[in-house]
Amino acid sequence: MKKTLLFCFLTGYSLAFAQTALVFVYFTDKPNKSAFYANPLSELSQKSLNRRAALGIPLNDQDAPIEQSYIQNIQNLGFTVTDYSKWLNGVAVNASLAQIATLQSQPYVQSVESFARNASAGTKQTNPNKWENFDNTNKNLTTFDYGSGSEQIDQINLRPLHLAGFTGNGVTIAVIDTGFPTVNTGSAFARLWTNNKIKGGFDFVTKTNDIYNPSLNVHGSVVLGAIGGYIQDIFVGSAPDADFYLYRSENSLVEIPEEELYWIEAAEEADRKGVDLITTSLGYTTFDDTRYNYQYSDMNGSTSFIARAAGIATTKGIFVFIAAGNSGQLPWHYISTPADNPQVFTIGSVDSSGISSGFSSFGPNALGVIKPDGSTRGTASATVFNNSITSATGTSIATPIAAGGVACLIQAFSNMNRDLMKNKLRQTASLYPSYTDQMGYGILNFGNFYNGTLNTSEVVKKQKVAIFPNPVKSILNVASEADVISLEVYDNLGRLIIRSNQQKSIKVEHFPKDTYYLKIQTKDKSYYEKFIKE
Repeated sequence: MKKTLLFCFLTGYSLAFAQTALVFVYFTDKPNKSAFYANPLSELSQKSLNRRAALGIPLNDQDAPIEQSYIQNIQNLGFTVTDYSKWLNGVAVNASLAQIATLQSQPYVQSVESFARNASAGTKQTNPNKWENFDNTNKNLTTFDYGSGSEQIDQINLRPLHLAGFTGNGVTIAVIDTGFPTVNTGSAFARLWTNNKIKGGFDFVTKTNDIYNPSLNVHGSVVLGAIGGYIQDIFVGSAPDADFYLYRSENSLVEIPEEELYWIEAAEEADRKGVDLITTSLGYTTFDDTRYNYQYSDMNGSTSFIARAAGIATTKGIFVFIAAGNSGQLPWHYISTPADNPQVFTIGSVDSSGISSGFSSFGPNALGVIKPDGSTRGTASATVFNNSITSATGTSIATPIAAGGVACLIQAFSNMNRDLMKNKLRQTASLYPSYTDQMGYGILNFGNFYNGTLNTSEVVKKQKVAIFPNPVKSILNVASEADVISLEVYDNLGRLIIRSNQQKSIKVEHFPKDTYYLKIQTKDKSYYEKFIKE
């Protein structure tokens, strides 16, 4: 989406004495943090602690809850407090210059920083490109007919992970977006409910649980559909067996800096629940009140509050996906924030031919860090909404497709260092070691990542297998050090074509000319190989 959220420094900013602006009040400390360290489960779930333990990430003061007496003190000064962050250790309030001075004089206040970056408010802006265009048109070995989703799954070579049984099972994804109408009623999401894959959610805009309200923007539902949607023989998302938390941080009717705070609160809650991955198709550059607007120089990964928090989320072991934005053909053609943070994984868009989508925003960030990191299909991508398949265009849809792929990788390599995982994703993308400012390192290739990791991993030891001849006309043979229990051939839509037991060859002479996938099952492992029938 084109949304743009940016946060501003008080330094150098002139505010009329009686005029108020949104500011963030930083507290000096967390005086009760020792109680948290003595009982981490008072603040974090066991799943959250398990993620940290698996990745070797220690607890720190950011994990401790904010001091409630400090919040009460701010309220006693006459301020309304609805939003706060334990990671940043402070609260957001609207304050005039005189009130800021009062706040800064409090002994528990470290500093006060304004979200506003410009001297005066202009006229309310319209954002016609704020949203992407949506056009309604434990390990389980799952065989899918991908239907209309086949092209985008194959473009990123994700099918090999699915065939190997890695479909996101046991991996938890937080989708932070606009709301999720029809997710609780639509048949396209029924498989998630049947298998208890929706774990919870919250609306941080209204501070309620009403995330499925029909009046909410459908953007979040369509984003979720690209990952977890399922319609038999018609569509399969990129991680159909993942678990989900659904959080609303975006009010589609306005563009206000408070939305950055809503996102931060959602990310902190996602961490509490123990999610493995956050995907967000939101970004911020301009606001209804132009005092809060950003410049490209602010896209440095640390100016905006949301970029700072997104970076903190990655230090907790959460893989954070952010859409690059849809400004490629606009005067502002750069990425938006928080896509500018170097630690998040920023996704650009390509079309079905692998060419950068014209609308996909350009990097690098303001410090020259290569952005986006990689790309997936975002032009006329398939997803679902309510009861049917639909088409979506934008980096908003490219991002969840990629996020689902990483959920499958996390299932396969749960203890892999997340920075190492990001580097391997870049290194196996289509352009690496080259890159472009619009596509990053190129189209992600999950199959290459998976194969390369298996071939070098000290943890996952792969016995050598080979198939020949390839291409093949009549009989496909398997060379394996281990006994072959079964061979299964799948077509390009993921449908099982033929199966044979206790053999090291299979007849394919009657197959139409096409690309197929051979699954080789031995006693201990499953392997897969692509072959071409001549």
